[in-house]
This record gives sequence, structure tokens and C-alpha cells, in this order.
Amino acid sequence: MVSSVLEKNLSDWKFLGHSVHSLSFVPSDHTTKTDEEKGPAILLIHGFGASTAHWRHNLPVLGEQYEVHALDLLGFGKSSKPKGLAYGGPLWKDQIVSYVKEKIGRPTVLVGNSLGGYAALASGAALGTEAAGVVLLNAAGYFSEDKKPTTGFLATAKKTVVGIFLKNALLQRIIFENLRQPSTIKRTLKQVYINTANVDDELVEAIRKPSLDAGAFNVFKSVFDPAGPQGRPLDELFANLKAPLLLLWGNRDPWMNAPGKRATYKKHTPENTKEVVLDAGHCPHDEVPDQVNSALLEWIKQL
Repeated sequence: MVSSVLEKNLSDWKFLGHSVHSLSFVPSDHTTKTDEEKGPAILLIHGFGASTAHWRHNLPVLGEQYEVHALDLLGFGKSSKPKGLAYGGPLWKDQIVSYVKEKIGRPTVLVGNSLGGYAALASGAALGTEAAGVVLLNAAGYFSEDKKPTTGFLATAKKTVVGIFLKNALLQRIIFENLRQPSTIKRTLKQVYINTANVDDELVEAIRKPSLDAGAFNVFKSVFDPAGPQGRPLDELFANLKAPLLLLWGNRDPWMNAPGKRATYKKHTPENTKEVVLDAGHCPHDEVPDQVNSALLEWIKQL
């Protein structure tokens, strides 16, 4: 029997003085349960250009059994997009750690997709025992062994192209304007979803609308600035992680070469890491949400 779920909008929370949009779903029977009976809380963390809306098929389902939250990282969704912030892994790690400590206040399973996966892992490592678990869905990030040489023709060519991009405000603006067009958003999503049934107008609008906010262009430039904060390599974060780890792979992700990435992960992740491989692309939580929800709930019960 499905229990009723209470939804809350927690947009009044601020980090570094900036407004952060978040949502939470809580089973109604949690009002009579102890923290031990409730089990861990869950925090969902979106990828680049996305927001809490990308968890539309997960929040209500997970919220039937657990207290589940989703937030918009600073620079995305309905959260503030102020100038002057160094948008990148370190900022978002600190934001998530503060949210868990201030708004949730008990052990939390951190679930992240793509860029949000990296932020979830970094936060899980920083939280120590306050992280009940970490779940990565096609997480972004690099390993120490991935670092490329800084000399030679290829490195010089890349620096030249990046330099032109960073110095050419008109070119930056043209690229940004193209990326936020509905047709471009839909085309990009269809490239990374194997089953495109959920690439609908609702999802396209959820990505497009925040890109119209003042400050969105500056976030775009900051995120793609190679001189910006990159965060620590994945292998260092895995070495510091104390929480259980679940890898949910969309194994046909064209952006990440998921099969190759999985092989690298196996060299660095703890021996007790659980891995679930799905026939999906870069965003399995939205493409095959029933499978992701089922795998996630089954894993949490075993914590």
C-alpha cells in the first residue's frame, strides 16, 4: 500500500548569502517514527544545466519510503546565479555539505548524476559518517592517471583554442545563445538518451527557463573556464570515502564511454562497491526511472 507523501518547498535556505532552491518529499508516517526507523535521508543532485526538475520521476517514488530532498546547485535551476563565484566542484561540495548539516541533520545518501555525481562523491568524502551512502549515475570527473601533458603541439593547440574562446566575448555569447535554444536542448538530449520517450517539452523547458536568468551566461563562462577550480581527482575522493558506494551506469552513454569508464572505476573503487548496469544513456534516472528507483531502494534497504 502506497503511503501519502508530504511535499515541501525549502527555497528559503541560503548558502554564502545566496538563495538555494530545494524540494523535499517526506512519508506522512515519519511523524511517528524514530530516526532509526525512518532510515537515511536521500539528497538528489542534478547535472550540468539541469535542476530539481530532472528528478521528476524519482522524488515522489523515493519519497513514499524515505525523506528525500533535491536541490539546485548555485548557478543552476531556480538557485541564485551571482557574479564572482568560482563555479565548480569545491563550491558545490561545500554547498551540499552545508545543506546536509543544516537542513537535513542526519545521515544522508547522496545521489548525483554527471556533474552532480562528482559533487555527490566529493561531499560524501567530506561528510564522513554523516554520509550514509553515495550513489553515482554516470558521474563526471577525472582520475589522476587521466591528466594530459601540458607541452607539445596538441596541448598548445588546445590552449590556443581555449584562449580565443575566453577572450572573445561575442563568440562566447553566440555559443551560449545557441545552446539554450529549445531545438538545441532537445537535439542534445536525444543524443544522450537511448530511449527518447521522456525527452519531452516539460524537460526542455526545465532546462531552457533557468538559462534566461540574469547571471546564467556568467555561470556558463565560469564552468568552462579551464583556469577555474577543478576539484580533486576521483581516485583521491574514492580513497577518502567511508560510506557505501553504488554505481548506477547508463552503459550506452555516448558522452562518457561508459564501458571504458567502468573499467577505470573498478581499479579505484572499494571492493564492496555495488554496480548496476542499465541499458540507458547519460541520464538513466530520467530515461529508465523505474529501474533506477528499484535499484536504489533495494540497495538502501541493505545499508
